Amino acid sequence: MYLPIFHGCDILQTMRLEKIVICYNNKIQNSVDVKNQLFEILKQHGIVADVIDIDNLTNGYDFAFVIGGDGTILKAARFFAKHDAAIFGINLGHLGFLSQSSKEYIAESVKKILEGHFHTEERIMLQCGDKIALNDFVIKGNTHGRTAKLSLKIGEKPLCDYLADGLIISTPTGSTAYGLSAGGPVLVPNLNAFVIVPICPHTLTARPLVIPDDEIITVAMGDANDGFVLSVDGQDFYEYKSDIIIKKSFFKAKLALLDDSDFYAILRDKLHWGVSPANI
Repeated sequence: MYLPIFHGCDILQTMRLEKIVICYNNKIQNSVDVKNQLFEILKQHGIVADVIDIDNLTNGYDFAFVIGGDGTILKAARFFAKHDAAIFGINLGHLGFLSQSSKEYIAESVKKILEGHFHTEERIMLQCGDKIALNDFVIKGNTHGRTAKLSLKIGEKPLCDYLADGLIISTPTGSTAYGLSAGGPVLVPNLNAFVIVPICPHTLTARPLVIPDDEIITVAMGDANDGFVLSVDGQDFYEYKSDIIIKKSFFKAKLALLDDSDFYAILRDKLHWGVSPANI
């Protein structure tokens, strides 16, 4: 089955929806019930979807419904980005910033998707060696409870040394995650940029930095090299004893978004953007 992908009144492309999979996280409450509900709704439309658990991802699909919180969607996005499949998030978590639907609106969302009232949005990702991230890489010293001296280069040009708890290297998609909590800016998702945010720097002059996404970022450990810990989207952790080199990934996450999706409305509704604390 081929469905048109609309953006406003213009057909941008057609998308093959021959192989659909439901990906769920059985560690999240109600995920099994929602998975069963979604399976039956798709079956009513003549679609028999495969069902897989987030811990047993497999490829060969055009479109994936992902049931869970943002962590589940991030894990699925990293996997399916390598296999050119679009993902549609159904939120069962708390914030659900990457989701497009909730369990109450599954039937309505499926109807819109099958009628072609959605579009796919490619999101840039970060790469460090063979590791990719949709939200961010976070670099911290390998000695727990101590600040680290981190030397930053942009391209071949030394920029500065940070004495801090760590550094966040974020995509626009990840700018609303850890980077925002650490004082970084919010970037519109389709910007071609990265954000570098120091975590608790021991200086008043260290500020978040927005750079073009074609730059190569190198982080070296100053003074005694105790090594680094690199976290990938806050989920996977790796130890390094040498410089960390980060750049834009060849892969892009493909998020399926309903045509009435509005990034600024998400800021207002989910992050209570500009709302007085007394009114939250």
